[in-house]
Amino acid sequence: MKKGFRFSSYEAPELSPFDKLFEIFQELITHTSGDVEEALDWLRELDKEYELTTEEYTIDDFIEDLKAKGFIQEEFEPGDGDGSEGEEGDGGRGVRSITAKMERLIRKRALDQIFGKLKRSGSGNHKTGASGRGDEHTGDFKEYHYGDPLERISMTESLRNAQINHGMDEFTMNENDLVVEDTHHKAQMSTVLMIDISHSMILYGEDRITPAKKVAMALAEFITTRYPKDTLDILVFGNDAWPISIKELPYLKVGPYHTNTVAGLQLAMDMLRRKRNTNKQIFMITDGKPSCLRLPDGHYYKNSVGLDDFIVEKCYNMARQARKLHIPITTFMIAQDPYLQQFIRHFTEANRGKAFFTGLKDLGGMIFEDYEQNRKRRIK
Repeated sequence: MKKGFRFSSYEAPELSPFDKLFEIFQELITHTSGDVEEALDWLRELDKEYELTTEEYTIDDFIEDLKAKGFIQEEFEPGDGDGSEGEEGDGGRGVRSITAKMERLIRKRALDQIFGKLKRSGSGNHKTGASGRGDEHTGDFKEYHYGDPLERISMTESLRNAQINHGMDEFTMNENDLVVEDTHHKAQMSTVLMIDISHSMILYGEDRITPAKKVAMALAEFITTRYPKDTLDILVFGNDAWPISIKELPYLKVGPYHTNTVAGLQLAMDMLRRKRNTNKQIFMITDGKPSCLRLPDGHYYKNSVGLDDFIVEKCYNMARQARKLHIPITTFMIAQDPYLQQFIRHFTEANRGKAFFTGLKDLGGMIFEDYEQNRKRRIK
């Protein structure tokens, strides 16, 4: 009887009507920054064009399932009638919004999209390049020294050494035969992620804020699930800078702002000064040039024409300050303008950090790769 493999055409797994629409809805709700009504309007337009629903299962049925499964909620404000839902279009419908369950699902989906090949684990500190006491094996062995945990002794390798050193006729084993499995020394990491929300993030017909937002949600989910002892703070910067919570990420939008990079860096360093961890870093996602400063008297100095020397020099000073505090800055530069890339190169040299000149497609992969590289070394 012959053995072999039989190949056939790929057949997509059978999905329920709800699951098919839900996959699309999750993507739409991310693009609309959590606006349920706008996402449903887009879904209806897609349904008209691609016939996503049937007479047996309509968009209204899908909405009811979203509410029943706890993904959206509907709140009724005073003046909505008698407070009951009523029928579609009779004035009884309230304000729809996503729930905390949906927010968590969006973050998890972002992680799966960007870091889909990762295997999650429950443990969670960063291992450095130096070996020492820890619980992550390096795959190497070292000689046993007094004080090494007994459970780390590799019996197979130790017996092998004893046979080689003393022979099989009169088998003996002493301390010099013992070897232990080496482990990585662990270090916690404190990270601040800076996201540019200036108006240029949606200019020129390109949506740059949604990929940045997805990366932030994925990184937040990745750190909180895989490295729960690490800390991640997120801030946004436009004319000013302010911190946001992980919960706010799905609703993040750009504003009619200039780019105050200095304010973002000042806030990031203030956040990291309060952390006890010795390993600290800043990730900055930006596509535009610094074009704004807040002066000591509270007024804003703005200049969107070219690179303003006054603003640029302030950025370089912040980079040098971060270097003195042993805080490396990794910049993920979305824009491709040569003169802006030159500014980022000088900025990176002042900090002795790193810069990645990337498009939107590779943004998530590069951030993950850099995060993983940093966790393998102790930042001094």
